[in-house]
Amino acid sequence: MDTPLDLAGIGAGPFNLAVAALLHRQPLAYCFFDRKPSHSWHPGLMLPGAELQTSFLKDLVTPVDPTNPHSFLAYLVARRRFYDFLNADQKAVGRREFADYLGWVAGQLVDSNRLQMGSDVQEVRDRGDFFELELEVSGARKTVPTRNLCIAAGKEAYVPDCARPLLSDHCFHALETGLRQPKVEGRRVAVVGGGQTGAELVLNLLDGHWGKPQQVQWVSRRQNFLPLDESPFTNAWFTPDYVHVFHRLPALRREGLVEAQKLASDGISTTTLKALYQRFYQLVHLDGEGDRIVLLPGRELRDISRTGSYELGMFNSHAGELESCRADLIILCTGLREMLPDCLSTLRDRFAMDGRGRLVLSADFAADLQDAGERQVYVLGSGRYTHGIAEPQLSLAAWRAARVINDLMNRRIYDTGQAGGILQWSTREEMVSAVA
Repeated sequence: MDTPLDLAGIGAGPFNLAVAALLHRQPLAYCFFDRKPSHSWHPGLMLPGAELQTSFLKDLVTPVDPTNPHSFLAYLVARRRFYDFLNADQKAVGRREFADYLGWVAGQLVDSNRLQMGSDVQEVRDRGDFFELELEVSGARKTVPTRNLCIAAGKEAYVPDCARPLLSDHCFHALETGLRQPKVEGRRVAVVGGGQTGAELVLNLLDGHWGKPQQVQWVSRRQNFLPLDESPFTNAWFTPDYVHVFHRLPALRREGLVEAQKLASDGISTTTLKALYQRFYQLVHLDGEGDRIVLLPGRELRDISRTGSYELGMFNSHAGELESCRADLIILCTGLREMLPDCLSTLRDRFAMDGRGRLVLSADFAADLQDAGERQVYVLGSGRYTHGIAEPQLSLAAWRAARVINDLMNRRIYDTGQAGGILQWSTREEMVSAVA
């Protein structure tokens, strides 16, 4: 390949799939690359009953291009299940079905030569007028030149420092749960983390999905097991006009808002909380097995040691004192953290960062790369502190991709504005510019 691509994408997760799906009508040379041999989306979290916390209408394309052939509704029709889906009247789409939708889109992009699976980008080099990707494909090396890059290589599991030396078959991150299929029969299991993943794991453990544990201890530093705020006004934070205003705020103000809005993106679904509480009620009051579940909110994990079993040292913020618990198996539901993939190591020092070492991103998700000239490096999923809590979420995947495409094409291919909006976040002049 001698002629540079107009755009090369690294990673084939939902964010880059959205860009590729929205580019399908554009006269550009583009291709996306992913190291996995076939498409998958967090296979270790495909737990029974796991649901999305986002409407299926906020798929890869519909919010900006509802007639696009890569929509979730087109997927339902292609799978011949449209009417059954409607009749099921589900409050939320299951994670397994949405993963199948993503795989369906990926398959179409592979068929059209817009996505290459099994293509591991080893290094990105700057050749002045273009970037050069060095890929490993089936054990062979090849290079691909491109004028612009779109990076959405995903996040890595966040593991607390105290747990890193102990990672094993008996102490691991939740992302690996479905792949490991842990044997918990007769064991004490500690689940660390009070978000949706932790809640789903506790429910599956108590339902005996991997055997009947002797005891499940649920540890969370939050003051209680708190619900996701899905109320209408809170959901306005997941709209284009709010992101527009948020991006223009001073950095310190954005930092404070992200922390204050945490439960709008990182709480537990109400349906999951109800199912858990009903399960706890049955264990305590009907089955006489209340000792099988130990709920430990307000505990911050401080250290883990192992002498046969594990001992978890915690600070109890309710009592203001240290305490501990013992477990035979630990599952860390401690979230994900943003990262630049290793293949960008030669460019890393040229990216502008904020005071905390985070990427500085433009309104159109372009990183500030020194000496890049007219070339752009778009980074998706890493802008929580530049674009708000919606940025790492699926909610605005289509809108985000449309912003990238408009910027890449240097004209408005997609309408990324919003007709006024119900809430006025700032002055009328700013709101007008947000939807222009």
